[in-house]
Amino acid sequence: MLVKGGAESLTLTLCEGDSDIDLMVGFVDHNCFTAPSLIKGRLSELTTPTNIQGWQSIKMTLAFESSRTKSVRDYEKVIFSGSVAPLAVKHRDRGGNILYCHTPPRFIYDLKDHYLNSIPFWQKPLLRLLIAYLRPKYEASIRKMDLLIANSVNVQQRIKHFLGRDSIVVYPPCHVDKYSWASQQDFYLSTARVEPYKRVRLVVEAFMRMPDKKLVVASGGSDLASLHELAKDCNNIEFTGWCEEQQLHDLMGNCIATLYLPMDEDFGISPVESMAAGKPVIGVNEGGVKETVIDGQTGVLCPSDPSVEDIMTSVNTMSAQYALSLRDNCEQRAALFSADIFVDKMKRLLDSDLVDMADVAAMVDAS
Repeated sequence: MLVKGGAESLTLTLCEGDSDIDLMVGFVDHNCFTAPSLIKGRLSELTTPTNIQGWQSIKMTLAFESSRTKSVRDYEKVIFSGSVAPLAVKHRDRGGNILYCHTPPRFIYDLKDHYLNSIPFWQKPLLRLLIAYLRPKYEASIRKMDLLIANSVNVQQRIKHFLGRDSIVVYPPCHVDKYSWASQQDFYLSTARVEPYKRVRLVVEAFMRMPDKKLVVASGGSDLASLHELAKDCNNIEFTGWCEEQQLHDLMGNCIATLYLPMDEDFGISPVESMAAGKPVIGVNEGGVKETVIDGQTGVLCPSDPSVEDIMTSVNTMSAQYALSLRDNCEQRAALFSADIFVDKMKRLLDSDLVDMADVAAMVDAS
């Protein structure tokens, strides 16, 4: 657990909603997760974090397939999640093996070329070796799973395409009660991580050409320094870096609308959080965003693979008055992805007898 992302939030939400769940993770960055936010007495860590790029992935892979995960055989049901955690299923027989899949590892499958093209040439052979080592082990682990749960229809389709398995959909939890409409100030908000595949650069470039409109980029990432330099002379663009939770809630509750335009996003919790605050989303007609944002009702969807001009058009469409008119729609839409719904569905699966699990899965399937 390295960052406070959607996957980490989902894990903690499930554990907090069911006191019978124990949690095993590769490691915890205790600078991000304080003791009260973790599952006291029910958490075990397999290894420690490292700052050596690439070595962390190797350490995690070796840890989950090692004897340190043998205790998974002691449980009736085990939920596996992540790129390497499923490797621990080697210690279990069939029966009660559940995969909650945020996506098949993108650096192995659909974004392999993107990752290879984004790293220095000397790292490319190392990444190819990791892929060659991990892919057959990951696919062998998937074959031992009794139930696959996708976090969106988009990921469900990836699972079928790349792994040849059927799955159900249980949408991840959004703590809608933490977000609320506060006011409407004069800025638009981007909360996506500042990484190339999140397309924040396009958003910044669009606002550089709209000096009369303000943008706040409330996140960090590998592209932050270069974007800060790119927009250094633009008084209408502000970078906050990573925000504390309350600051992010305040920004969300006071903006005009949010922007979220990643490449084929798995699901994307940020648009749901935005709608929970009554703020429409300027999104993209790709991936999981299509499953949460309704074009013309809870936001505006740019065309797939959007240009700077497409973003500018959408921002101009999403005027302050128009955004305000969509508030009720947004709040009602967000409620469909609440944490309570997620916990209820997962508990029904975990409480079911093994012989009934398939029937219960069919009942909770959101696809």
